[in-house]
Amino acid sequence: MAVSGFEGFEKRLELQFSGDDPVVNEIGLRQLHFESIEQVLTQVQCTVVSAVGNRYFDSYVLSESSLFVYPTKIIIKTCGTTQLLKSVCPLILFAREIGLRVSACRYTRGNFIFPNSQPFPHTSFKEEVIYLEEQLPPNLCFRKASVMPSKLSSHSWHVFTATDGSHMLMQQLRDESDEFYTIEVCMTELDRVLARKFFRRPNDGKTGDSAGKEMTEITGICDINPNALICDFAFDPCGYSMNGIDGNRYSTIHVTPEDGYSYASFECIFSVYDDTNDVVMEALKKVVQVFRPGVVSISTTGTSTDEMWTRMSTAFEPLGMKCRSCSIDEFPAAGTVVFGTFTTRRK
Repeated sequence: MAVSGFEGFEKRLELQFSGDDPVVNEIGLRQLHFESIEQVLTQVQCTVVSAVGNRYFDSYVLSESSLFVYPTKIIIKTCGTTQLLKSVCPLILFAREIGLRVSACRYTRGNFIFPNSQPFPHTSFKEEVIYLEEQLPPNLCFRKASVMPSKLSSHSWHVFTATDGSHMLMQQLRDESDEFYTIEVCMTELDRVLARKFFRRPNDGKTGDSAGKEMTEITGICDINPNALICDFAFDPCGYSMNGIDGNRYSTIHVTPEDGYSYASFECIFSVYDDTNDVVMEALKKVVQVFRPGVVSISTTGTSTDEMWTRMSTAFEPLGMKCRSCSIDEFPAAGTVVFGTFTTRRK
């Protein structure tokens, strides 16, 4: 924990892998022993507190956020003072042992609330980029790092991507109707009354799992995607994490509810088809209603999403949120990244 308070803003790492053996690709990273996963998390300085899986991927709730393991993709999202990027080298080595090589990397994060409390290599974005450049193999030669700004100096978006080129070719050949996007939402200045729902009562006699299920129900998080299988956990004395599984898609929420540095995040993947049917807009509206934040920053990663931003502004209008800024950039291995901020109208 940081000296000033708990750092809610997460660091997010996504690694894509490929292999020559179709059988290996079908099972891939999911055949890693749990002991290997624990070794990686030890480097990061966090542990597994709950887990669930289906036919598509495995989902782990961590002591600091989440881990998702697909056959050829792994996503780790950690908060606090974890050293996320120290997972890169062991993950590449473990994957190599089962016949997979890394083909793309994406690292994203917002602005830390307590940047001076972050350990190496997270002391600055420049330091993070240098560290990634050293850890990734030379075949990932298409690389880009950028800080996407907003009108709010406390909310900018840091992005680093790298690919070997084959990943970009696969994106170009993929049918657009199957295109998936990633959406990352960061919320600060949570409504104090709603944030209190993420505190546990002293000596409540509940486990982290049972207390988590209660929070999922009383806060309305269960209604964001009623079709999802939810794996949730409540920390003592406060804090909450959940992973949702819906077919081959995940969603995740993490909450740091303390006054003065309250924070909540929501992340999910969606498709072009979802967007045309307002599924994403409805989910985002529900998320905002659960937390009623003062500031919301949203990043979407995929193909061009200009129209979605117009619709998002319209959807947030009745909730008292106004779009303050929006920026767009292109990244290898990621496509178009759109980053914007919303604030309550009183700001």
